[in-house]
Amino acid sequence: MAVLRFAKTCQALDEVGRKKCVVPDLRVKLACLVIATLFAVPCALAQDGSNPGSADLPDQPSLVWDVTKKTLLDPTTYAPAVLSYGTTRIDWDSSQVFFQHGFVEQNRRFTVSGFSYDVPISHAAGNRQILLDSLGILQMSVVNNVTTNVLENILVKRYPHRRKLLRTLGWIERIGFASYWSYHLSAEHVRKWRENERVAHRLGY
Repeated sequence: MAVLRFAKTCQALDEVGRKKCVVPDLRVKLACLVIATLFAVPCALAQDGSNPGSADLPDQPSLVWDVTKKTLLDPTTYAPAVLSYGTTRIDWDSSQVFFQHGFVEQNRRFTVSGFSYDVPISHAAGNRQILLDSLGILQMSVVNNVTTNVLENILVKRYPHRRKLLRTLGWIERIGFASYWSYHLSAEHVRKWRENERVAHRLGY
């Protein structure tokens, strides 16, 4: 996260202008997931209700409990948030030694002024920001897994002879979703952490 105070080259400033903030982008995706859930689940239920075999469907409390239990016990619900929190923390922690030697922060969400390449917020404030970001990522995972589990339960009830295939496809979707976001949210922080370690060693910090 840290960069030299006098390293504001034109190239760096251009990169800042093009750089997208991950968390606001996640909030947009979360909103899209919520909207998709609001449309997809009622439509699936309506279609299922028109099915002659819909009388065999479990009652709503049973469905809600089953979906809730599966979502809470599914490790893919937590993986992106946990990995993002851990890797962002080691990136943030490894940057502190540079801040103590006059370096500034590149990420505007971690600066006092709200501008890139400026004085960083305190270590504790940064930790709180990282925690809030991770909770936002957790919300996104919960919405995705709830949606997948609801649709999976409905489809399994409609097509019981395809139960194994539908369960497998559900797991593939949840694992793929968690894997993509875990890598997307963590890889850059791991790279920066390693870079910070190398630079700190080279500078004798």
